[in-house]
Amino acid sequence: MSMIGFPLLLIPLAICNIIVFLMPGVSFVTPLFTLTLMSGVAWPVTLSDVLIALGILLLLFEVIKGARPGSKYFMDHLLSLVVFAGAAAEFVMLPQFGTSTYFLLTMLALVDFLSGIALRARRRLAPADAPVSGNRGQRDIETEAPPPEPKPQPPVPPAATVAESVLLEPTTPHPVEIVRTSPDIRSPGLQPGAHPSPDTPPR
Repeated sequence: MSMIGFPLLLIPLAICNIIVFLMPGVSFVTPLFTLTLMSGVAWPVTLSDVLIALGILLLLFEVIKGARPGSKYFMDHLLSLVVFAGAAAEFVMLPQFGTSTYFLLTMLALVDFLSGIALRARRRLAPADAPVSGNRGQRDIETEAPPPEPKPQPPVPPAATVAESVLLEPTTPHPVEIVRTSPDIRSPGLQPGAHPSPDTPPR
């Protein structure tokens, strides 16, 4: 089952409500066990310490869940606000919840709500080429017009290919027209076979 949309900080607050209403004899400051540290100090661990540590870990998971792509932002913010409002109302109005433990858990719920808003605002201010999650980002990507593709240019044949095609091209011999011209004869009467004109004086 997906945990998206479920406020995890509701778990320690619900444990506090169960202890206050169903187990009134249990105290939050009563030591549950004692740990001896490396320094030699005996540290008594109380129920209040366990609930606060649990709340801090769950707050870490809430921040990770809010930063994950595809999370339900509106539902997460709404439920976190409801949890914080209920915890703050119990802390202020009911005397059983007027303790430091419940106050710190209420502050953790407030941090959860504010961190979700900050993550969403940062996602809105992200650059356009950054990956955007959710349906809104998908619609923006679909409506964005793709850039026009450049027209493919015809390939330029290399010089060797052009030279080879010129050499291999069949050549057709063109007929040579021979024009015969008669030479300019200055003395046509001196040519062999020519008859002298009667007007021409003999030499």
